Amino acid sequence: MSGATGAALGVTAVTGAGPVDAATGTGATTGAAATKEARSAAPAGARSPVRRRPRRGREFRGMWLATVANRDWPSRAGLTADRQRAELLAHLDTAVGRRLNTVVLQVRPTADALWPSPYEPWAACLTGTQGRDPGWDPLGTAVREAHARGLELHAWFNPYRVANHTDPARLVPDHPARLHPEWVLPYGGKLYYNPGLPEVRSFVQEAMLDALRRYDVDAVHWDDYFYPYPVAGQVFADDEAYARYGGGFPDKASWRRNNIDLLVSGMSARIKETKRHVPFGISPFGVWRNAATDPEGSDTRAGVQTYDDLYADTRKWIREGWVDHVVPQLYWNIGLPAADYAKLLPWWDAVVRGTGVGLYIGEALYKAGDPAQPAAWQDPGELSRHLALAAGYPSVGGHCFFAAKEVAADRIGAMATVVADHYPTRVRAPGR
Repeated sequence: MSGATGAALGVTAVTGAGPVDAATGTGATTGAAATKEARSAAPAGARSPVRRRPRRGREFRGMWLATVANRDWPSRAGLTADRQRAELLAHLDTAVGRRLNTVVLQVRPTADALWPSPYEPWAACLTGTQGRDPGWDPLGTAVREAHARGLELHAWFNPYRVANHTDPARLVPDHPARLHPEWVLPYGGKLYYNPGLPEVRSFVQEAMLDALRRYDVDAVHWDDYFYPYPVAGQVFADDEAYARYGGGFPDKASWRRNNIDLLVSGMSARIKETKRHVPFGISPFGVWRNAATDPEGSDTRAGVQTYDDLYADTRKWIREGWVDHVVPQLYWNIGLPAADYAKLLPWWDAVVRGTGVGLYIGEALYKAGDPAQPAAWQDPGELSRHLALAAGYPSVGGHCFFAAKEVAADRIGAMATVVADHYPTRVRAPGR
């Protein structure tokens, strides 16, 4: 989900690879200094999610299907409706063939929609023109066809990204970001909604909930974009919002974390009010904080930490019960010094233990066979070893692979090795 593929490691960081653009190459750099704890401020009346434990014989086996910039699907903008639909069904069939049981489809990539939304325009990835009706209902079709194949369909939303450019004039005239230019900030070559504005939080929640109300989706899913990944030499210019709403916080970082807490806790409560049985899952960048920054952090030396750089206190969301499951992006190989999969796995297992929150591990299939990646990723057995290692941790309930294009192409047979070693038959997802 993030815009840069790769792993935020070492002294210089490449931003976290998340389920969406994460494997496409939009980068960010720099790690941030430690900041004070964010103040907790869940909205009044927020309810904890219903606790769900995986049923015996069930396991999460998922793949992300990214639409931003036509990363996975459609293969290019402007295809006919029939061709778009055929490609979508082919991805669902590939998931079945790989003995997966869940497809996490990106349905709101850049403040636009893959369904007829009354709040936001049709997504440009479909027709090549934002706001143009593609002539069919991609999300409705995806839900129906996934269920017909025994797959769960998780609707994946990006809350704050507006555009992969900084020119509001390129948005359709009735785009909310043009109707409310005060909501939007440019940063790092992109446009973002300002998370510090209460009216923005309310709007983006309502836009996402429209899909939940209309369709029988099996979960609501968010990726790792909250405040944007840091870009060296650039400032996210939210001083005005901080001056208006930041009173009582010790610093801007604490206020920013509280803004994201409000978004997460508020969305959690509203999902339960809308369809109580539908789980809410988030897939954060894999490092909450390094141990050198916080003794409760992981034994890592990542250049990005979600708490300090994205203002996302992912551990708190688990402890507060605001999410039903978490899918940390552990996109690094076993033994990597800066961010060792074998060290992050037990850290996340310990974080969720006893909370009732499900833990599914995000896996970097896109790195397998990529010549730009370390030697470990040239070995088709690397990912299979991840699953073998995870089997020893009782909180781990499955895995999700980034992303659909690689699940199908399987450059060096890494996915086929996972299937042969760990997925002898199809099983059902943990369920709702």
